[in-house]
This record gives sequence, structure tokens and C-alpha cells, in this order.
Amino acid sequence: MIARIWRGITLAEKADAYLDYLRETGLRDYAKTAGSRGVKVLRRIQGEHCGIMLISLWDSMDAITAFAGENPDRSVYYPEDEQYLLEMEPLVRHYEIVDIADSNMLPPSS
Repeated sequence: MIARIWRGITLAEKADAYLDYLRETGLRDYAKTAGSRGVKVLRRIQGEHCGIMLISLWDSMDAITAFAGENPDRSVYYPEDEQYLLEMEPLVRHYEIVDIADSNMLPPSS
């Protein structure tokens, strides 16, 4: 399994609207792509800025290529992203998932 990590920064006042836009665009496209195993959406508000990180999980690099196109290391952007994002990172990061710690496997706390 492969994790694809994308990061973006928006103004804190636009964060909720941008997350709604992500749900209509990228997150919807993730879900429609064969080999997608879901996505975690993280956000961190710091003063007037909001950092957003998407960690999507994929069966293979072929599945990622089906979503992202010929160069899977390139970020995928949608027409209105420029209205929200302060920076447009050109590349994403991919990591092979080698282990998963499942909280269901931990002993109950006393």
C-alpha cells in the first residue's frame, strides 16, 4: 500500500470553504478511482493561516497514476484552488506503508 501526501496553506477564514470545495473535487475523485483506500484530511490553524494535509491511501502506484495522470509525483489541482491556496506545491510525496499500528490491538488501559 502507498500513502500519497499533499500539503496546502489557505487563510484560516477560508479553511471551511476550502474543505467543502475539496469534498466536491479531489476527495470525490479519490473515492471514484479504483485502488483508492481512503483519505485522511488534517488541518492546523495557526493564526491567520490554515495548513491542510491530505494523506490518501492507494493499492499501488498504478492506482495513483490513474488518479493523478502520467506523472504521479505532480500535485493535482482543480480550477478554483487558486482562490483558496496561498501556495501551489508542485509535488506530492509517496511513502510505502510498511506497518500499521491498530489501536484495536492495544491492551485496554487500566
